[in-house]
Order: sequence, then C-alpha cells, then structure tokens
Amino acid sequence: MDLLRFATAGSVDDGKSTLIGRLLYDSKSIFTDQLEAIERTSVNMGAEYTELALLTDGLRAEREQGITIDVAYRYFATPARKFIIADTPGHIQYTRNMVTGASTADLAIVLVDARKGLLEQSRRHSFLVSLLRVPHLVLAINKMDLVGWSQDVFEEIRQDFMEFAAKLEISDLTVIPVSALEGDNVVNRSENMPWYHGTSLLHHLENVYVGSDRNLVDGRFPVQYVIRPHSNDFHDYRGYAGKIAGGVMKVGDDVVVLPSGLPSKISAIEYGGKEITEAFAPMSVTVRLEDDIDISRGDMICRPNNQPQVTQDIDAMVAWMSEEPLRPGQKLVIKHTTRRTRTLVKELHYELNVNTLHRDEEATELKLNRIGRIKLRTTTPLLADTYGRNRETGGFVLIDERTYRTVGAGMII
Repeated sequence: MDLLRFATAGSVDDGKSTLIGRLLYDSKSIFTDQLEAIERTSVNMGAEYTELALLTDGLRAEREQGITIDVAYRYFATPARKFIIADTPGHIQYTRNMVTGASTADLAIVLVDARKGLLEQSRRHSFLVSLLRVPHLVLAINKMDLVGWSQDVFEEIRQDFMEFAAKLEISDLTVIPVSALEGDNVVNRSENMPWYHGTSLLHHLENVYVGSDRNLVDGRFPVQYVIRPHSNDFHDYRGYAGKIAGGVMKVGDDVVVLPSGLPSKISAIEYGGKEITEAFAPMSVTVRLEDDIDISRGDMICRPNNQPQVTQDIDAMVAWMSEEPLRPGQKLVIKHTTRRTRTLVKELHYELNVNTLHRDEEATELKLNRIGRIKLRTTTPLLADTYGRNRETGGFVLIDERTYRTVGAGMII
C-alpha cells in the first residue's frame, strides 16, 4: 500500500495537535482504551469537551502548558493509503524540531487560525517547508466555526498567503477551510460551508499524487554495509546493502563506483530475501556486482554518465540547532548519506531573515534556530547533488565532535 509522510506546522495555538487528533478520531484510527484515557484526562483538566490534542501531546510539560514541544509521530491507515504523521511544535524556540519533522515529509499542512490570519510563525514555517523542498503544501485555515464560517475571512487569508507564497518555491498548494474542534472538512465534508466546493483534508491526503516526487532519473546508491558471509556455502558472496537514494537500478546495468571510478555491471539485486530484476528509490536492497571491487561504507554506486559531484567544498543553507552559535573556523563532523567525515566552517555568507527573506551579510555567527548560508571544507570528498535535485544526496547533518549532538541540518546549494 502507498505511504504518505506528512508534517503539521504553524503558529502556537493554531490547532495542529487537535487537527491530528480529529483526523485519527473521525477515521476510527484510535483504540477504545486510548479514547477512554484522554476522556479521563480531559475531565481531570476541567475541559468541557474531549481534548483530542492529547493523542499527540504526550509529554507532561506539553499537557500542562497546552503546547507541543517534541515531534510526535503517529501512524494510521485508511483503505486507500498508509500515513506517518509528524506533529511539530509551533513555538519559535522549537523551530529545530519542526525542521526535523518536515525534513522527510512528502506533504506539509500549515495551519492558520482564521481569527488571527497569517502570523510571523506561520510565514516562518511556510518558508522552512519551501526551503526543505517538501513537494506538497496544504494551507488549512482552522477555527472557521469561530468566525461564523465566513467565506470572506477564508478568501482574505487565502489571498494573503498566495502573495507570500509567490516568493517561495512551492510547486503544489491546496487551501482548505476546516474546524478541527468540530470536525468540519477534516474527514467529512462540512455542511456549514456550502460555498466551499473542494475536498476534505483526508480525501486530499488519500489522493495527492506523490509518485513523481521521487528522483527516478539520477541513479544513486550510497553503500551502507558490505555483506561477506563467513560460510563455505557463500564463499564468493559479496553484497552491498543500502537504500537507493535516486533513480532505477536493473540487473545488467553498467555502473561506476565512486570515489574510485572503477566500472562494473550489476549482477543481482536482492530485496526481502529474494532476487529481483530492478529496484528504485527509496527501496532498501542488496546489490551484487560482476567484478570484485574494493567498496566500503560511504562509497556510491551510480551510472557512468550520470554522476554526483565529488567535492570537498560545500556551499549550503544550514538550520542551526545548537545553543552554542555557529562561527567561521569551527570544526565539526558532517554526516552525508552514509559517509561521515570532519569539516571546517570556512565562511558565513549571510543570515537569512525567514520573515522578510532579507539577508544579513554582516552576521558573524548563527544562533539557535537561525538559518544562514555557509561554506564548508571537508577532509574527504563528498559525493553530492544539490538539495533541489535530490533531497537524499543533497542534505546533511552537522555533529559536534565533542558531544556527538546534532547541531545543524544543511541543504547543499
């Protein structure tokens, strides 16, 4: 069954967790004991109705403050599709959590409170969705019940967002008026908004086409693990396991191994314990080659006439996730596909104001939750594409080599 990963984003109190709770509740994707538990908790909190947001807000601090802090992942399925939801925080100090949740999403839902319109954080998250190249965006104008189901309010917010979105790289935008609390246009079409002729949110999620979002042109296979069984039955066996990052691989294809540049042919592809004739992104497979080549973790198998750039100089946008600012001259570890190496921050070109999209070229450091353009120099070459071309081979994370904490997420320009 087809799988859709989607993330929610937006400002504080726009109803992201409530929307997901409503989606799970109305699609009958929660167990009876779960429902009973949140009903009891809602009563203890003095709520007048069942707080569906409690389905995703699992931390005690989240429930006490009525906010989302952590990225909560939920899984559900309908007859049409399987879903993985990332419920991300709205607070500005948790922007790094939002980046984490949206980085692997096929679709993002940006919620806007119909009473407040577009806020700074709504614009911030929309820009981040664009920067992370999430292929599909849904603007859900929530709490329509609190503005009398007004079409004029809906159209005004829709127009404001369209003007802002014109500055961003958004390929697919859908705008839906909803009431997460009442359930209007979440799973079922609303009778309170006869002027809206589009689909419900769930119907859109079930039918949005994501097949063309994968890069099936540029063959990219970063080697994660070399399989050499210590058994007489498999004495000559040598397989290369990993996740296909792009393109289609077929038995008999001519390939080249980077960074060595040695050529070979694919002799077999194994998936789920069985041999298959072809595989494509994002399948995790084992590839065997006709020639006995020295290949290790971090190498890449690709096509002879379609190769990534082999470079030690990286120009990238980075979302900084550490309390300690990023500064030129800093030494870090970079994790790119299956390759890990040390890197030096050579330059900070500018900090980007995500609200105005203006560049601060005088910036000398990049603080927590800020975004900027930097230049890196790595100790060993990376096998990279631009992020716009391939999110797998164009993205990376930066790690503090003292604490082993992830301090930055980058997108290669």
